[in-house]
Amino acid sequence: MNAPDNSMKNQKILVDMGERCGDVSLQCSDIAGSLNQLNSAIQDDVVRLEELQQIMGDLTHNQAESGDAAQQLRATAQSARDIIAQCHRAASASLNEVAELVRLVTGLETELRGFLPIIETVGGISGELRDIAKKTRMLGFNATIEATRGGEATRSFGVVADEIRRLAERADASAGSVGEKLSELDRQARILIGGVEANIEQGRNTGAHIDELRSSMDMISGLVDEFHHRSTAIADCTDDASRDVDILRAGLHRFGETAIEHARQLDHVRERVDGLEGFANDILNSTAHAGIETRDSCYIRYGRQGAEEVVRTIAAALGSGGLDESDLFDVAYEAIAGSDPVQYLNRFVAFADRHIRPLLDVHTARDIAIVGCCLVDMNGYQPTHISARSLPQRKNERQWNLEHARNRQIFMDGQTRRALDSEGEFFLYTYRQDFGDGRYRALRSVLVPLTFNGRRWGLYELGYLI
Repeated sequence: MNAPDNSMKNQKILVDMGERCGDVSLQCSDIAGSLNQLNSAIQDDVVRLEELQQIMGDLTHNQAESGDAAQQLRATAQSARDIIAQCHRAASASLNEVAELVRLVTGLETELRGFLPIIETVGGISGELRDIAKKTRMLGFNATIEATRGGEATRSFGVVADEIRRLAERADASAGSVGEKLSELDRQARILIGGVEANIEQGRNTGAHIDELRSSMDMISGLVDEFHHRSTAIADCTDDASRDVDILRAGLHRFGETAIEHARQLDHVRERVDGLEGFANDILNSTAHAGIETRDSCYIRYGRQGAEEVVRTIAAALGSGGLDESDLFDVAYEAIAGSDPVQYLNRFVAFADRHIRPLLDVHTARDIAIVGCCLVDMNGYQPTHISARSLPQRKNERQWNLEHARNRQIFMDGQTRRALDSEGEFFLYTYRQDFGDGRYRALRSVLVPLTFNGRRWGLYELGYLI
């Protein structure tokens, strides 16, 4: 009685151990999936951080150039300030000289107008001299006549009278010439006065322009001073910004190194969890081969039965010529243009859709826990799938396509790879069903090797939920 009891107890312990290992494998799959998501997120963050560091590098370079430009701007502003100050002094001196010249030109009118009465006075004296000369000449002429009448006694007086008359003529001629010169001088003086008046008016206008120019020069000086102050402020801000950018860049660099180290550690943890998952799956698979009835046993039978029916169908087609072996093993996958995620065609697809998909639908419907049956070749390619997972893709709906258009895609995970590379009647593994973009589902799968004409084609897979 004790031996059968112990045997039953051992079987119960073995079954319980297998179930617990299966649960551990599921938990490991779930944890590994979470770690993969986290690691992927960290890797994405690291990539973005590297991009940010690149941007920071460019910003640092640009900031350095801005700093140099700001320093040059400040130096230019100082030079402009000095030049403007020098120009302002020189211009002020020149303007003062011009203003003094205008003042002198303006005063010249008064002096010239004071000179006109003198010219008129001299002209009057010249006229009087001409009158005197005319009268003296008449007097000399009369004296000459009288001297002629007096004979020898008045001859000497006649000589004097003639000389007086000649002098009077000369005085009259000189006075006439002086009068003409004075008239010309008066005319020229009046012309000059007219020109001076025009110059005076222009000088007054120039004086107004000089005042405006002084005001503009003062305004320019003020603007240059403000430009200098602002350029100095810009240079100071640029220096502060450069220091802040250097601090930020150093912080990002430290953060990047820390993130990379954390990602490395997380990847190491994920590898250990994958190892634990593989170890638990080995125990689960070993328990499944112990011949003990467990909650997985019915699904193992369903999987093996489904695989046998697929093998019979394909073998019959190969035997009848309905399927060529080269088409069955075709790996020249051709990407379907515009598909997202990418789907592929090969020469086995048409046969698989027509003859294998109906079988997959039937075997999937045998139990509510079964989520799907499919075929996977040695490269992870699924030529067909159940009808619910073989719907036409929708444009620009990648998430929907990942769940509902899983046929003709290539999937590969660690447990599938192990089953493809291993020998055995079947394998019972827990793994993560990938839905892309970090989404997954933990499944338990029965994987049955498929061999045709002595060549390993791939696997028949039945996935179910526990």
